[in-house]
Amino acid sequence: MAICQLDCPKTAPHITQMQDVRTDPFVIPTEPTAEAAIAAIAEELDVFDDWMERYQYIIELGRSLPPFPTEWADDSHRVPGCQSQVWMEVGLSQGQLRFAGASDAAIVSGLVALLLRVYSGRSAEEVLATDPVFLKRLGLLEALSTNRGNGVASMARAVQRAAHVALAES
Repeated sequence: MAICQLDCPKTAPHITQMQDVRTDPFVIPTEPTAEAAIAAIAEELDVFDDWMERYQYIIELGRSLPPFPTEWADDSHRVPGCQSQVWMEVGLSQGQLRFAGASDAAIVSGLVALLLRVYSGRSAEEVLATDPVFLKRLGLLEALSTNRGNGVASMARAVQRAAHVALAES
């Protein structure tokens, strides 16, 4: 598996293979497509009556993210434009982009988990075809502060940028 930092144009060889799934920091999708993930998230959020319950659910999603390697919690992995600290890494395995992410804020970790659930394990073409407008359709951006909403948009741009880089390198 080749790994590339989100902001670098070349593939970095710092990890060649992850054999133990329990230590794999990359999100493995549970749904077969990005659209199926978006539909599942919408159904899950619809269960809750108010945004406080939804926030709690999103925080729990963040707690379920795979452990993010501490050596990746650095400036080269940091997503610019986020109010909280957010770090992401992308790997390419068998033609699929796999994302890892973390944040120092509980709600933001949950938002990272939502984004990675949609985009991780997908081809670069599918990532680019899946417009992050779904975040608005789900009501997530309106329910957040302006700064948090801008941060989510920055994370989505980082994911899209990684897909562009992967296509350019293929």
